[in-house]
Amino acid sequence: MLGIYISVSMIPSAHEAMQREVSVTEVKRYSLVKPTLQTKFHIDFDWWSQIDHDWRVYLQSLLCSEHQQAYADANIDELIDWVDPETAEIQNVDGLRHILITHCARQTGFITDHTTLVDAVFRVFLANGNAPLSSTELAEKLSRPPDTIIRTLAGIHVYRGIRPCQV
Repeated sequence: MLGIYISVSMIPSAHEAMQREVSVTEVKRYSLVKPTLQTKFHIDFDWWSQIDHDWRVYLQSLLCSEHQQAYADANIDELIDWVDPETAEIQNVDGLRHILITHCARQTGFITDHTTLVDAVFRVFLANGNAPLSSTELAEKLSRPPDTIIRTLAGIHVYRGIRPCQV
């Protein structure tokens, strides 16, 4: 007969259990409608940052070699002032995302034939400034079947914050 031993330290306190329950209920549900080939997707950075505490580590790994070296010891968690070229409006934007979208994602070799599907889709969104795209549009850019893309993105698991856009 096997004995199961539970350490008291493994049992969450009432406060910890309540915090976990609150964090689970605070996650927004967008839609129960199953996405189609025409459903537009994007990187939902707000959702991703709430779910995955290591999301910035992944983004830093995508920096080009020039920016990997330039920001090796710098704090790139800060917001920077960015001037919208169309409206001249000054906005506070995440410095790391800005570097990725405006420079690193535009470098040759950012997306290759050997890039996994999820990473390739993520990188396409970075390269296009996170403008929403459907599976059909992603398929054209990646030369991959749209059915495979929609099956991957519309499944139970959300990869890298890639979610359907809210209507």
